[in-house]
Amino acid sequence: MEGVYDGFISRHINRKLSDPIARILARTRLTPNQASWGAMGIAVFSFVSLVMGQNILGGILIQLSSVIDGVDGSIARLKGMTSVFGGFLDSVLDRYADALIVLGMILWSLSHESYPMVWLVGFLAMTGALSISYTRARIGSKRSLLFNSGLSSFASRDIRLFVIMLGCVTGQVYFGLVAIAILTNLVVFYRLIYSYRWLRVEDE
Repeated sequence: MEGVYDGFISRHINRKLSDPIARILARTRLTPNQASWGAMGIAVFSFVSLVMGQNILGGILIQLSSVIDGVDGSIARLKGMTSVFGGFLDSVLDRYADALIVLGMILWSLSHESYPMVWLVGFLAMTGALSISYTRARIGSKRSLLFNSGLSSFASRDIRLFVIMLGCVTGQVYFGLVAIAILTNLVVFYRLIYSYRWLRVEDE
């Protein structure tokens, strides 16, 4: 998860699955950090699936990783095990997972599609996804509410992974990359303009 913010897909789809899973796992010895590593592991398997040409399986695993990504926080709350390090670990692992997923999409597209500039589009998708998370982290927890509504919230991780899943399952991986590249970078530039107006007021 990106901080404590739940995007549209998390609220209306992922949480309907992750919360019941968390309630079951909370009865076991599983820790929130182990759940974070589990989500990362599923992302690794999605990368392997895409490299092996299994785009449908890869897409399903990507969405499963997104669902499980919400389990760690729920377990932490249910068990009273919330920690600053747990949130930090989750955020770091999410970035590695995002990079692996996009790389897998690039490699699949190069092997199965004939569209131009796959590496460039993939690079823009990856940097855009990382920059979305960085802008939220850099603005600070007190001001992150600025990015919780409107256009500035449109490229949250749950939405990105859902779009990626659709691209993979339908066999339109390249266009999934294009969608992420456009969406994330537009939102990043919008956040820069939006936050400039707010932060300038604070500086005055």
